[in-house]
Amino acid sequence: MDSQMLSAHRVAPTATRMAVHSAKTLKVTMVTGQDLLAKAGSMIAYDGYVQFDAAPGSLRRTAEEMVTGEGGRLMMCRGDGHLYLADYGGDVMVMHLSDEALSVNGATLLACDASLQLSIEPVKGLAKFSGSGLTNLVIRGTGWVALVSRGVPVVLDCAERETYVDPDALIAWTNGLEMKARRTIKASALIGRGSGEAMQIGFKGQGFVVVQPSEDTGDRFKIRG
Repeated sequence: MDSQMLSAHRVAPTATRMAVHSAKTLKVTMVTGQDLLAKAGSMIAYDGYVQFDAAPGSLRRTAEEMVTGEGGRLMMCRGDGHLYLADYGGDVMVMHLSDEALSVNGATLLACDASLQLSIEPVKGLAKFSGSGLTNLVIRGTGWVALVSRGVPVVLDCAERETYVDPDALIAWTNGLEMKARRTIKASALIGRGSGEAMQIGFKGQGFVVVQPSEDTGDRFKIRG
């Protein structure tokens, strides 16, 4: 067997909690006392000793309301070793929060440190459009977060100019950005997918928005009745 050919696919040693291998696989360094929350069914391999349990009831109810679709359950991962996660070949994006808050499309959450706080909160500025208000998943604190994108994600700086995004392509955004909805009527057949009015969400302020080159990962927001 040609070991040189195989070496190109070996996972490189890392010194950080989370790292991305070949864009599609998340590598997590597991340490006792540093638990991890991950999408159930996302484990593809691990070494050392890693234990998997259901997420605590209160946290599970909160997060799973936003992590929709098949495999939407969360699991708690504990132990020592290396854990490898993936989600149907999607591109993995890793970021570290430093006493910050990040709003995310719950369906794209692959994993995060269990020490982070997860909550469902109303999306300010969009109540007029929805009629009853919209909610999203907010992750707060200091720790690592991994998201999955259907294709290589794009990060847009909203501080440079007001940025509009198709809600079906939205992955995450800096919490605290000013948001508003815009309907496009005359160009509805050209902008976005499907028929009827096209909608974009506008972002403005100091921060960023992450979008994916796809519109097929499940619900972006939940409407509060």
